[in-house]
Amino acid sequence: MNNNKVCVDLIVPSIETKYNVFIPVNKKTIEIIFLLNKAINEMSNGAFKITDKLSLINAQTGIIYDTERSFLENGIMNGTKIILL
Repeated sequence: MNNNKVCVDLIVPSIETKYNVFIPVNKKTIEIIFLLNKAINEMSNGAFKITDKLSLINAQTGIIYDTERSFLENGIMNGTKIILL
């Protein structure tokens, strides 16, 4: 595995889907949310709407990640379960 990416379990409740994705650790969380939103919209054939009102939440603790911090700064590591809501 590449040291500049982490593999996370992404849960998308609105379309009842889970993904296992590699995310760059050095990008801001807001950028990652945008990229995930766009990719999931395309993979779901538009069932997952593009919006600027999404957050990433730790599935185990319920903590909402700071969008201005990178994944690394937010403490997101390999195997972290996150919810896109």
